Amino acid sequence: MIKNKLKEIWAAGRPSINGWLSIGNAFTAEIMAAQGYDSIAIDIQHGALDYSSVLPMFQATRASGVVPLARVPWLEPGIIMKVLDAGAYGVICPMVNTAAQAAEFVSYVRYPPHGQRSFGPTRVSFAAGPNYAGEANDEILAFAMVETRQAMDNLDGIAAAPGLDGIYVGPADLTFSLTQGRLAPAFDREEPEMIEALKTIVAACKRNNIRAALHCGTPDYAARAIDWGFDMTTVSGDSRLLAAAAAASVAKFRDAVGQIAGADVKGAY
Repeated sequence: MIKNKLKEIWAAGRPSINGWLSIGNAFTAEIMAAQGYDSIAIDIQHGALDYSSVLPMFQATRASGVVPLARVPWLEPGIIMKVLDAGAYGVICPMVNTAAQAAEFVSYVRYPPHGQRSFGPTRVSFAAGPNYAGEANDEILAFAMVETRQAMDNLDGIAAAPGLDGIYVGPADLTFSLTQGRLAPAFDREEPEMIEALKTIVAACKRNNIRAALHCGTPDYAARAIDWGFDMTTVSGDSRLLAAAAAASVAKFRDAVGQIAGADVKGAY
């Protein structure tokens, strides 16, 4: 089986950068995967896509050698096993709020005797190379999302779940839940209480020898998160990057045209 490059990066003591795909299009996925990310995650939970988009998106990213990940819609065995069979080398599961849910999630990711994943690796048996069944339990990553007050209350139990590889923080929902709606959901939190919560999650991960990951909006904030101890950061995503680049291009055009028009007006006098 082809080894999981994220595990190799982390074992070498280096942080990783993850890309995010929420547009259900193989060409968009191919473009993003070619930009130098260590991994690329397909967002099935909130993305504008479904499973019929997922498999060709995985196929499109393979040539770039990035590690393919997927965020599933919920803690449900069918879709977790299906994205693994499609080629995911890691699963990010939202709204894991208890140690029992973390253990349940891990069981869907692992083959027996370490879990209850059903065997039928339709595409991944070709994409991942030989001996998939014998090595998948060691190579596939299971990330539980901590994004609620309940999850924070149960943080140590979640982080200690046997077989869990890491915690992935959803800062928007976590902010919404911890402040009971007082703060609007958003990335790159600056409030002391939220930074403290992020550092608390990192500490729990370190105590249990698992990885900490954070969804960020900007590279600068992601670098700060790495300094706090996060092992992986997601920096923006396809839809936000497209919007930002398009807006910047239009603004630059408007400004350039305005300068030309201004020069023409001054020249007339």
